[in-house]
Amino acid sequence: MTATRDAMNALNVVMLGPPGAGKGTQAERLARTRGLPKISTGDILREAVQSGTELGCVAKATMEAGNLVGDDVMIGIVQERLDRDDARLGFVLDGFPRTVIQAAALDRMVDGRGPLVVLDVVVPEDILVRRLATRRICRKCGANAAPEWTDACGKCGGSLVTRVDDGVDIVRERLKVYLRQSKPLVDYYSARATFRAIDGNRPPDVVTEAVDAALESASGAAL
Repeated sequence: MTATRDAMNALNVVMLGPPGAGKGTQAERLARTRGLPKISTGDILREAVQSGTELGCVAKATMEAGNLVGDDVMIGIVQERLDRDDARLGFVLDGFPRTVIQAAALDRMVDGRGPLVVLDVVVPEDILVRRLATRRICRKCGANAAPEWTDACGKCGGSLVTRVDDGVDIVRERLKVYLRQSKPLVDYYSARATFRAIDGNRPPDVVTEAVDAALESASGAAL
């Protein structure tokens, strides 16, 4: 009975969107206001590597060889994270899934744990290029600067600097790669009643309001 009630009340969210769309900021805000863990692939990969788990060791060797971590390893690491107690009533995923194989695996992970809401933050390419070319990161911890961070990192207090890999030509190439890889993923989800596209070309607070509204709408459609 408890498991069924938990599943009915669970809030499982996937945030999609290209680099520079602001999905990380929105995922952070959503997780904070809803009392859910924000789970980003970068964070859990680093944690797995540092903890020395079997999957973490495989991921470390793969990354040190200059290769991307494969679907099987990434799926296993996310599965381990979602099995923790703090994710029992839901989560906000940022950076996973990245492929249809990972998306299908996530469907299996959440089966019986409540609906999966997918929010896709959409921003025109020229706006993304402008945002990314001026994006700042924390020199100390590497966090991307949130809009409200004017002088220092809101996480560790470190100084903010412009990313060295965010030149216009590099940014355009990264966006091409993202769009090419993400289209099958958006196609996989877009016909679902719990999928919502959100206009991210607005001030962050306005986008946050749209995220909340989309979440309520999608959650209602799942009932």
